[in-house]
Amino acid sequence: MNTLSVPGRRTLRAADEGGAPRCVPAWRAPLVLLAAGTAACLLLPEQQGLLTRVFITALFVLSLDLIVGIAGLATLGHAALFGVGAYAAGIFALRGLPDPTLGLAVGIAAGSLLALATGTFLLRYQGFTFLMLTVAVAQIVLSIAQKARDWTGADDGLSGFTMGPLLGRFAFDIEGRVAAFYTLAVLVIGLYVLRRVVDSPFGLAVRGIHENRARMAALGTPVFVRLLTMYAIAGGVAGAAGALSAQTTAVVGLDSMSFALSAEALVMLVLGGAGRLTGALVGSAVFTLLHHTAASINPYHWLFVVGALLMLVVLVPPAQAWAWLRRRLGATA
Repeated sequence: MNTLSVPGRRTLRAADEGGAPRCVPAWRAPLVLLAAGTAACLLLPEQQGLLTRVFITALFVLSLDLIVGIAGLATLGHAALFGVGAYAAGIFALRGLPDPTLGLAVGIAAGSLLALATGTFLLRYQGFTFLMLTVAVAQIVLSIAQKARDWTGADDGLSGFTMGPLLGRFAFDIEGRVAAFYTLAVLVIGLYVLRRVVDSPFGLAVRGIHENRARMAALGTPVFVRLLTMYAIAGGVAGAAGALSAQTTAVVGLDSMSFALSAEALVMLVLGGAGRLTGALVGSAVFTLLHHTAASINPYHWLFVVGALLMLVVLVPPAQAWAWLRRRLGATA
């Protein structure tokens, strides 16, 4: 059996019969996520709000993984896409229709359009220049949101909207049960779609650009178009996460576009491991739960715990730690 090493951390095996790459089924991880998320919602009825935040954060970090882990573009301005989706969904609910699914579609469209508009400019650059430009673009978007007080509420935030029943039947309850299952469903669907995208020829081409842009260009791959498409997809997913945040909290603040949110998302991705999608889920869950627990114990020094954990992950990569653990388990079995 032949073995193909593809860009990234995954290894694909070619079947002897046809030589076609054999990937992990796209439904496996979403199914595990659905089972784990449903069990958490049923077993932790008093933590529905925390679970909702975990699911939304996971979707946001998933979108970041497309850019950082798959396309190899380090960014610190990803919160702009999240915030635009949140404001678009909030304004749509306040001035248009309070339907959650339509608002979610508006958030996705807003995130994708902003990614397309900014990506046309940003993706002409690489490395440190690209990184700094993403920060600049995010600050410009934040400044525009701050100036547009009539639409965004500026420093007071956007509030005063109430979401209608989900699918016309399930009203958002005060315990947050509907919100938790709603965000979980969007996260599961999003993970499935993104897994299909990443495993497709388009996704493999983007991984190839990540590994060697010059070689992919020499092979005839339209590098800019591929990266712009992936950037727009990531923007749509980030916009979806922002829309879910607006709909479940009924308020949108300027902090949804802040540099701190972009940096936190990047830390979560590093914690879980970039380029695998599932790492984004693990990192966001660990960070959010750690933040919640540490902040409840000591609200002033919880960042020390996160900093120590990040140093540990950087010094001992998760893949290396996992390999060590497997060797230890094998030795004791």
